Amino acid sequence: MKKLLPYILVILLLALAALAYLYFRQKADVKEMVEQMEFEKEQLQEEYEDLAIQFDGYQDLDIKNDSLQDLLSREQQRVQDLLEELRITRATNARRIAELKKELATVRSVMVEYVHQIDSLNRTNEQLTRENKQLTRQFNEASNQAQQLQEEKTQLTAVVQRASMLELSDFHVSTLNKRDKKTRVVSQIEKFQFDYTIAKNITCDPGMKTIYLRVVNPNGELLNDNGRTFRFEDGDLAFSASRELEFTGEEQAGTLYVPLTEEAVQGFYNADFFIDGNMIGSFPFEIRK
Repeated sequence: MKKLLPYILVILLLALAALAYLYFRQKADVKEMVEQMEFEKEQLQEEYEDLAIQFDGYQDLDIKNDSLQDLLSREQQRVQDLLEELRITRATNARRIAELKKELATVRSVMVEYVHQIDSLNRTNEQLTRENKQLTRQFNEASNQAQQLQEEKTQLTAVVQRASMLELSDFHVSTLNKRDKKTRVVSQIEKFQFDYTIAKNITCDPGMKTIYLRVVNPNGELLNDNGRTFRFEDGDLAFSASRELEFTGEEQAGTLYVPLTEEAVQGFYNADFFIDGNMIGSFPFEIRK
């Protein structure tokens, strides 16, 4: 036994050396991983800050569309809120960092759409400006006076038609379980509740109207589709829910419910509202754990 003792001690020393090596190696790996996560958080924070600066720049533009201006302001505030959350989130909270990265991609896509709308409005304004100059010159020519008056009448009619179109000023979606209680558990969702507000519009003809709602899930499927349709542009569209209302010209709130025939899925949904053959609001919303 005494002869084996030196060999046993050597084996124990080698085992301790191996354990020490593994401990320090693991500690180094953990340190490297934390540094990488810190670096990714800093990069994500820089991207959020850059996006916030872009939104600040668009706020300085003269956007002649109150609804678009409000939506842009909401997204700008959303970016600020997410940036503040990112700043206080630990870099080791990989799950939330990943969620914030996904949120960044979503906000970017929304901003691209808003930028497209702003550019479209600017091009339209430029075109209208050019047309106005042309009409002014034509108006000064006696031979084209009748034609100019007709064009002005057509333009005024179009303006009145646009002004008389209703639009939603507010929207909120809630998810309900089978007892009509609010729930965030995806598997328990049995029904969507859509609360909306129709903006005041004294140029729109008052009276009985029907509001239609189309809700499309992340798979592109219309919810609660039972073959019912309404007229829109040159065709018929199926809808998820509808209700009759008496519009008086004043702001009016209402609620629509859309039951689910299949289990809810996670992802981005879209809710489109229609009245009098016009889309009065389109809102994306997300269902997630």
